[in-house]
Amino acid sequence: MATCPECDAEIEVDEFDVDKGDQLSCPDCGSNLEVTSLSPLELDLADEEDEDDEDDDDLEEDELDAEDEDDDEEDADKDDEGWEE
Repeated sequence: MATCPECDAEIEVDEFDVDKGDQLSCPDCGSNLEVTSLSPLELDLADEEDEDDEDDDDLEEDELDAEDEDDDEEDADKDDEGWEE
C-alpha cells in the first residue's frame, strides 16, 4: 500500500510489480506519480514534462535545422549570381 502525496488516497501497489522510477496514476485524483522508494514503498509527484513534450522539442529542432539549411542554400545561390558576368 502507498499513499498519494496529492490527495492522500491509499493506492494498492504490489511492491514486487514496480521498480524505482516507474510512473503510476492515482485512481482518485489522476495525479501522475513516480515510485521513489521500494522499501518502504513511497510515491512522489512525477515531473509534469511528458515524453510527448520531448518529442515536440525534437521536432522543433529538426524544423529549425531544415530552415537553416534552406537559408544556406539561398545564400550560396546569391553568391553564385554575383560572380556571373
